[in-house]
Amino acid sequence: MILTITLNPLLERRLVFPAIQLGASQKAEKEFYTAGGKGINVSRELDLLSIKNLAFTFLGGNNGRIMKNLLAQEHINFTSIQTKNETREATLVIEENEIRITTFFGPNAQITNEEVDEFKIKLKKMIENCEIVVFSGSSPCEKTDSIFPFGIEAANEFDKISICDTYGKHLQNCIEKSPTIIHNNLQEIKSSLNIRLSEEKEILEYLQNLYNKNIKQVYLTNGSSPVYASNFDFNFKAETPIINEVDSTGSGDAFVAGIIYGTHQSLTFEETLKTAISLGTINAARWDVCNIKLEDVALLKDEIKIETIGKKMRIED
Repeated sequence: MILTITLNPLLERRLVFPAIQLGASQKAEKEFYTAGGKGINVSRELDLLSIKNLAFTFLGGNNGRIMKNLLAQEHINFTSIQTKNETREATLVIEENEIRITTFFGPNAQITNEEVDEFKIKLKKMIENCEIVVFSGSSPCEKTDSIFPFGIEAANEFDKISICDTYGKHLQNCIEKSPTIIHNNLQEIKSSLNIRLSEEKEILEYLQNLYNKNIKQVYLTNGSSPVYASNFDFNFKAETPIINEVDSTGSGDAFVAGIIYGTHQSLTFEETLKTAISLGTINAARWDVCNIKLEDVALLKDEIKIETIGKKMRIED
């Protein structure tokens, strides 16, 4: 069982137009709601990859009730802690002719100390009974900043694989707890930790720094730019396939689902990296989020070239 954790879920209202004119009244051609949040996106993709999983999150208010219905309709297996405050929402305006999407986010939910404590108690019990635990997305408020570091520590205590894909003030605390695997968008790391990662030398030094903290694998993505990754102290660079990008929302989550798939299926590191890149790339070429089937991945994997940077890994029969 894979456990995905989302602290900051999102109810998405999507309005679809051919194009829009700012300052004028316009009527959408289509309107629909989707359940968002990074861990929930990962769970959605894992379902399509036939990997059994459970999504754990906070849900509250009328938005929370709508989210529960949407998750049930998608047959996403989930459990939640009920919050007194409303789950956050966003309106996404999609202009199909312009291939453009604009998102208007509402405020983050405010979580109480009691709700955080309840979440941690349930989280620790679930980590003990899972194979891999995934910590995805942002922390909605200061009170929830301690949850991911707590969960990573619990995963290490129970000898479970932990994957950390987060950003913001709590990122450094998460790193210090030594998750097994880290995925990050390069820009998010730079802004969260206030560090320079503009040159390849700086990126490789950062990968070594994370390995020194007992982090086994690292994946650093940056849109269509090359992916830098490390497997223990072996470093790799992979070019991403060229596509006609439509919407990159959820591409990092599809990438993480690929890491999980490769880890769960005991693929080689390079096959896992190719799977993750394929999923993230295909996702960016679509309007819908994390809706990729395994057969789609096979069509793209052969285009991905991976080179080793620095010392070479010996492969013996």
